[in-house]
Amino acid sequence: MDRYKDDCFKKNVYGLAFVEFLWGLGFPIVLESTFLQLFLKSLGASSFAIGIVPSLFIFGISTFPLFSSYISRNRRFKRPLVAILHIVSGLSIFLFGGILYFIDDPAKVLPLFFASYTVFSLCMGLTIPVWLNYLVRIFSESKAVSGLGYMMLAQNIGKVVSSFFILKIVDNYAFSLESSAWVFMGTGLLFVLGSFCFFLTTEVADPHDPERDNLSFLRHTGQAFAEILRNRRFLVFLAADLDIYVILTVMSFYATYATGFFGVSAPVAAGTFVACIYAGSITVNIFLGAMNLLGLKQKLVLSKFITLFLLILLTFMPGYYTFFLISYLLGFGRAIRNMIYAPSVKKFAGKTDATSYFALAPILTIPVGSGFPLLFGKALDLLSFMQEDAYRVLFIASAAFIVMTLYFSIRTDYRGAAGSEN
Repeated sequence: MDRYKDDCFKKNVYGLAFVEFLWGLGFPIVLESTFLQLFLKSLGASSFAIGIVPSLFIFGISTFPLFSSYISRNRRFKRPLVAILHIVSGLSIFLFGGILYFIDDPAKVLPLFFASYTVFSLCMGLTIPVWLNYLVRIFSESKAVSGLGYMMLAQNIGKVVSSFFILKIVDNYAFSLESSAWVFMGTGLLFVLGSFCFFLTTEVADPHDPERDNLSFLRHTGQAFAEILRNRRFLVFLAADLDIYVILTVMSFYATYATGFFGVSAPVAAGTFVACIYAGSITVNIFLGAMNLLGLKQKLVLSKFITLFLLILLTFMPGYYTFFLISYLLGFGRAIRNMIYAPSVKKFAGKTDATSYFALAPILTIPVGSGFPLLFGKALDLLSFMQEDAYRVLFIASAAFIVMTLYFSIRTDYRGAAGSEN
């Protein structure tokens, strides 16, 4: 079985690369985005409102996976479902841009945005677990990290191209409603077109696929939760993985920190910062992905040290040029996590179809996932009298949280999980 998957390795890499390049062109607009926070700030959104964006997204991708696990459980071939769910997610952004084009009153945009972003987040919640399971399904275990490295390299090249486009748009049009509407419509269209490229990949029916599941939704979900809660190694890994929510929160606020207190212009924060983020991601995709340097545990621990270092820079050495290095490190740390997450979950699940693990794990982390950015934003509003020192206090608190995840990273037992460590 693995031999046949290896024979299809190049074809699957190319197919996924096309998907991720087109999605990468749109990602800097709606996910982990400096454009989005500055767009909302231009509409008068508070720090708490900006904090709602990552919190809302995390809530959506943490709750709706419950349903994706159930609807995919008896589909031996996942490819059509993966493509359809991606298409629906893309359409939600396209429709937001289309409606925004006909709105003249900025006061109406925020309610429309949060309603549309809720729909997008819920759609992505359905999509992500099935997608992650598909990725580790079409590659053999020995080539999974390498395959994902090439895939994410294509995605991040798309993100870099997009970041310079954003820089030009913001520089010429600021955040006018009409130009923003075209940006969101273009993003949705790219997502939809990219989704069709899944049909360029080859999926292999695995002889070890589970038997047909005729349980009700509640019993299916309950049994899956019980299995996960018994898997101690996986729970330790989940605790180690909580730093991703710190990274997402920092990405949601550091651009306003830079533009508000350190003389960075909005076009630079919306475009060049993003380019630096994806330059960091590309570095990881090449050396730790395609070349597959270091083992999974070494990569996991390294990501914590990178995040800890950038938080120290944000606190004690913020400055115009320092922000470019911080952006690079944000991309570096996040890319490591994105690369090792799917292979790690598959390894700790120890089963052919790990969709239930991908679907239900976010439920266990949702208090931190949704709560951290909301708490961060609310604290910034309450401590606004402290100016930039309010950010510094919260970055230090975030660093303390990262130390906790570093402890669990060291405790994560890859050797005791199924399969080889790499």
